[in-house]
Amino acid sequence: MITKTPTAPVQTWKQVIWLALLGTAVCVGLSLGLNYLLMFSDSLTPFVRGAVTAIIVPIAVGLPLFVLLGWQQIEIRRYRRELTKSGTYDQLTGCLNGKVFTSMVDRRAARPAGPRSGAFLVIHPEHLASINLRFGLEWGDEALRLIASAIRSSVRKDDLIGRLGTSMFGIFLPGASDQDAKEIGERIRGAVGEIYFAPKGDKDVLAISVGGVVFEHELDFEDMFRFAEEGMAEAPDEAGLRLSHVNN
Repeated sequence: MITKTPTAPVQTWKQVIWLALLGTAVCVGLSLGLNYLLMFSDSLTPFVRGAVTAIIVPIAVGLPLFVLLGWQQIEIRRYRRELTKSGTYDQLTGCLNGKVFTSMVDRRAARPAGPRSGAFLVIHPEHLASINLRFGLEWGDEALRLIASAIRSSVRKDDLIGRLGTSMFGIFLPGASDQDAKEIGERIRGAVGEIYFAPKGDKDVLAISVGGVVFEHELDFEDMFRFAEEGMAEAPDEAGLRLSHVNN
């Protein structure tokens, strides 16, 4: 014989019904008990006894109930913020995750107003595979966190930073000129080079490769990324940057 187990919604409704019945019974019992005790006081008139009951019972029941409801609302809002954050940002680096970053770049490119020129940079951490093999994956993750922090400290307020794949970063620089892109790229390389990274006590130098594209009219994400990656094949300039230009 097969017995059916209650589904989650059925069990939830059963708990709600039992809680409602129990709460109602407690309220009725509290009211009856209080009225019964007040009957032995000859100094109280019926009106005073009714008023005392009408005041004490709502306070005894309503105050903890509304405190509990308020606390639950705070917790619900906190959970929603955490869900929004986990769905928007990469948990390891704190940058935008690849899907959100791509979507935001495409939406900016499609908007009818605002700066149309700009730049797009790609950051490739160097020797990351070697770090993972020599020191372990945890130190490889730490290297990515440190590089992401250096990138955030080097860009402008309105620039977008996203983690692309497992070990690559993309930076969208709306309205940036060729000089702006070079300066930001240089700042990032300098900030990464100054990172103190010493796994297992041994000082190691973090390094990155920076490539990108500078454009006059915004492109969609796929074109930006393709031109930036193609720029990585070009010879670096004095600052070690590889920038291509698109006159669209």
